[in-house]
Amino acid sequence: MDVAATDDVTALAFQQMLAGRWATATAQRTTRDAGQPGVRLPCFLDLSQPVPTAAPPTIVSPASEDGPR
Repeated sequence: MDVAATDDVTALAFQQMLAGRWATATAQRTTRDAGQPGVRLPCFLDLSQPVPTAAPPTIVSPASEDGPR
């Protein structure tokens, strides 16, 4: 699956949500297409292997671009 998003934070948060439900090979960074808005992130999902629901998925909150307050 190829995810297109407006920014890195959105694409990586979507990937994290998918990883909480299915076996997923995660990526650490997004790519940009020259002259095109937004970012792309390839996601490799195995929909036949759901993640056990014993523990709730961990959601990583994005860091503020302004730094700590």
